[in-house]
Amino acid sequence: MNIQDMTRDEWVDHLYDRIHKLLDDGFIRQAQIILEALLPADQAEIFSDLSIVERRQVLMGLPLEDIADILEKLEDEEVAEIASLLPPEQLADILDEMEPDEAADLLGDLTPTDAAQILDLMEDREEIRPLLLHPDETAGGLMTSEYMALGRQMWARNALDAIRDWSPEHEYLYYFVVDKNGTLLGTVSLLQLIKAEPKTEIQDFMDRNVVSAPLSADQEECAKLMSRYDLTALPVIDDDKLLVGVITIDDIVDVLEDEATEDIQRLGGSAPLDKPYLLTSAWEVTRRRIVWLLVLFVTSMLTSNVLAFFEDTLDKVVALAFFIPMLIGTGGNAGSQTTATVIRALGVGEVEKKDTLKVLWHEIQSGLLLGVLVGIAGFFRVFVFEGDLALGLTVGAALAMIVLCSNSVGSLLPVFASLIGVDPALISGPLMSTLVDATGLFIYLSVAKWILGV
Repeated sequence: MNIQDMTRDEWVDHLYDRIHKLLDDGFIRQAQIILEALLPADQAEIFSDLSIVERRQVLMGLPLEDIADILEKLEDEEVAEIASLLPPEQLADILDEMEPDEAADLLGDLTPTDAAQILDLMEDREEIRPLLLHPDETAGGLMTSEYMALGRQMWARNALDAIRDWSPEHEYLYYFVVDKNGTLLGTVSLLQLIKAEPKTEIQDFMDRNVVSAPLSADQEECAKLMSRYDLTALPVIDDDKLLVGVITIDDIVDVLEDEATEDIQRLGGSAPLDKPYLLTSAWEVTRRRIVWLLVLFVTSMLTSNVLAFFEDTLDKVVALAFFIPMLIGTGGNAGSQTTATVIRALGVGEVEKKDTLKVLWHEIQSGLLLGVLVGIAGFFRVFVFEGDLALGLTVGAALAMIVLCSNSVGSLLPVFASLIGVDPALISGPLMSTLVDATGLFIYLSVAKWILGV
């Protein structure tokens, strides 16, 4: 395959194979040259696939800026592992090349003794220390101390001169305005500064309606603020309204990915993994799955109890048993559709706890329509292929009622979980499946007793 015909992933895989062969043949510098020419994300992907020995070879002589870029793109556990391969003096130099928030995250993954030793060796230690005081999943833990604050009485000309002299890692489109004490007053865009008369004070044209987050704000709340107001940078303030840091859009993208990963894992009835999947031991995976698996095992006994209760009915009309998988599966699918939709609506703020009755009524209407359509399909399936009108009516009516019930329960479970302070994704998916199995069977066999008279 020609390089021009490769996708980006195929191209990166091709380069990995090439680098791996060069290292295997002892051509370390040639492998480093290829790696240096790549974008940081591609560097990190290739580097993470190398063996420990190959990583040591690549790190020897690689420019500090490239090592810093690679570490910023790797998972925390991989970063801590690589940090252990480096002498403290070199690691301190690398951290000085990293963004303050990324450097603080790396230090937070080390033992307190190692972190203190390396911090003392850093030139930018005073920028990092404040960031180590806040939990990782808060605004204080996400923010960076690399930002520019402009004085409200600065002339537009002077502000542009200051921006020219500044060399940040990020390209900011707007800047924050503070008073002499550091209190956040507003924002001003680069375009506003360029268009303003050179000797106009910033306070005369700045935007005073500024969105900010407190130090203790949860990372998910910060993500919602940036998404809602289309921000590329979110200022972080302390209790005295002083500007103490800025959260940039690249950090929020990582937060959204982490939150989505956690929700997907919880939907399957598993506690989220702290590490990437392949870096997590089999025992750790087992430990995070076993609790919910046992809970669902116990609750699944409801299904057995329902079958035992209707044992006589099943004995008299054996054909009823043939359609149990179809009915339970349809109910589970309908419930899963509803829970996924409601969890998403809760997550992005489209639905709040006070909207419980509205959500229920909305899904009852949808359940009625879906139930009728699926019920008709089920009736014709049984009547056409089995030639039994009564059995067809039984299956059709049961399907309609099961879908309605699944929609209703599926709409309430996420909201109920949110009300009691439990992650809706954790409780809704697994519990939905178990409840639908039991209630679906009960509805089906109850309808059969009524229509078939058994």
